[in-house]
Amino acid sequence: MRATVAVIAGDGIGPDTTAAAQLVLQAVARRYGHAFAFRPVLAGGAALDACGQPLPDATRDVCRQADAVLLGAVGGPKWDKLPGHLRPERALLGLRESLQLYANLRPVKLLPALVDASPLKREVLGDPLPDLLIVRELTGGLYFGERGRRDNGAVAFDTEQYSVSEILRVARVAFAAARRRRGHVTLVDKANVLESSRLWREVVGELAVEYADVTLDTLYVDNAAMQLVCRPNSFDVIVTSNLFGDILSDEASQISGSIGLLPSASLGDGRLGLYEPIHGSAPDLVGTGKANPLAAILSAALLLRHSLGLEAEARAVEAAVDAALAVCRTADIADASLPIVGTDDMTRAVLEGIG
Repeated sequence: MRATVAVIAGDGIGPDTTAAAQLVLQAVARRYGHAFAFRPVLAGGAALDACGQPLPDATRDVCRQADAVLLGAVGGPKWDKLPGHLRPERALLGLRESLQLYANLRPVKLLPALVDASPLKREVLGDPLPDLLIVRELTGGLYFGERGRRDNGAVAFDTEQYSVSEILRVARVAFAAARRRRGHVTLVDKANVLESSRLWREVVGELAVEYADVTLDTLYVDNAAMQLVCRPNSFDVIVTSNLFGDILSDEASQISGSIGLLPSASLGDGRLGLYEPIHGSAPDLVGTGKANPLAAILSAALLLRHSLGLEAEARAVEAAVDAALAVCRTADIADASLPIVGTDDMTRAVLEGIG
């Protein structure tokens, strides 16, 4: 297979972790006889420094023409005081919107080797170990609603707004995923307070009739946040709004032992997707060589699976990560019985598993 991957290294530790993921993709290409072309482009703080805007038109164009987009991380203290429309994070929102990527998949799986790295007690983790998927709506809600200030800046407002079509398309992604997993969808909302959440309940409830083989239940977001740390193995697929998904997936990342382990895929109706670790730019780790590259590498596995349709190759990357964790750890998931390594050595351990 020939494929083009747009690469946005981004800010902070983004260049380090993205380089690791790119090395893994190159190793996969060699082993399986593929040809992957990588096109580096700028977004986020790096783009602001270079050309004064977080998402240059040239970056949009390259991403639209690619088969997939690999992203590191954007943002950092250097740009925190910029006005909202110039913040590095606007690059993410702009990419999602321009590429029409409305469903964000965030898998959370606790590997047996990492049970002791999880902050939750073994009896809470349960048996089987937690293995869930958060499907977050990505182009609506508070992040894209009307916002502003009034009364001379004394009052600020952000608007939560959803349409039936926006809810339907992301809910279909969740139900389809549940069919491939354990057949259980949990809708997380705040329907006791928010009108937009009541629309979610109506639309998802009606859609569930088309998926008679999938069980649907609902939880208020505050209860869901509690249940994630009380009975995490009770969840299969969670579908929720943009804001709630953002918050819950960061909480759920701790189940696996570290946010440095969790990948994500942002998808639309076609094959083109954007793949990134859910962690941020981690300014405190810049230049230390200690960043955990596994979330970026596992994001590359999702890229292989969802955009390129290469399931065997994706599984090979995931198996190589499992094998690497058996012989070494980064500091965020340290094990007293194994050597602690940095970004480069962990990457090399994964590459050895790919062959």
